[in-house]
Amino acid sequence: MPVELWQGLLIPFAGTALGSACVIFLKNNLSDTLQRALTGFAAGVMVAASVWSLLLPAMEQSQSMGKWSFVPAVAGFWLGILFLLGLDRLIPHLHRGSTEAEGVKSRLKRTTMLTLAVALHNIPEGMAVGAVYAGWLYGDSSITLAGALSLSLGIAIQNFPEGAIISLPLRAEGLSKPRACLYGALSGIVEPIGALLTVLLAAVMVPVLPYALSFAAGAMIYVVVEELIPEMSSGKHSNVGTVLFAAGFTLMMTLDVALGG
Repeated sequence: MPVELWQGLLIPFAGTALGSACVIFLKNNLSDTLQRALTGFAAGVMVAASVWSLLLPAMEQSQSMGKWSFVPAVAGFWLGILFLLGLDRLIPHLHRGSTEAEGVKSRLKRTTMLTLAVALHNIPEGMAVGAVYAGWLYGDSSITLAGALSLSLGIAIQNFPEGAIISLPLRAEGLSKPRACLYGALSGIVEPIGALLTVLLAAVMVPVLPYALSFAAGAMIYVVVEELIPEMSSGKHSNVGTVLFAAGFTLMMTLDVALGG
């Protein structure tokens, strides 16, 4: 596999790991307003990536189907939604600020379930990067290396604050700073793993690459609607999450069009 592929798959994980390292330098947890702002930013990046980097290329690759070119995008999108819904019901996890765990009942520690919640969120991001790089690797003309890199960079940018958002609460739960940093970084390890598995599967199933792209989009949209939007809207009313959502959306859209065009 080319070096560019490995670089692209690891860049988002580097964003999470660097963000998690903030726990070593920051004394206090992030304010609620800042957390909501950063969550809104992440949601905006993910929505824009789902449209410009995943759904539109999926439909472009299906143009030979004529007026039915939307079918792979719709089918893959719903498969992604249902896949994340299934994981959400099965994997025990605890969302930030919540006292009630989701998924199957377990005796896992709160810190472990907090980490699993972020890992669950990171799975579709890894799949998205893997699907786009698979399109570039296997010669799809609608996906350039620069376009794949723009998605990887966009995910890494929004992963940086997410790394801080998970590691600081872990520290507040009683973990040492090095361990909180480690757990935060490990929550992002699923991204390169998911990306690599997607690339390997795409090598076997190149004809269904449009489904893989839209599958990743559906999974990402599920995370945005089920997790990020409620978190950025919780508590006292504020527009900061909405404004940062727009900022994240336009940044990711700009990256995709400017670098991938």
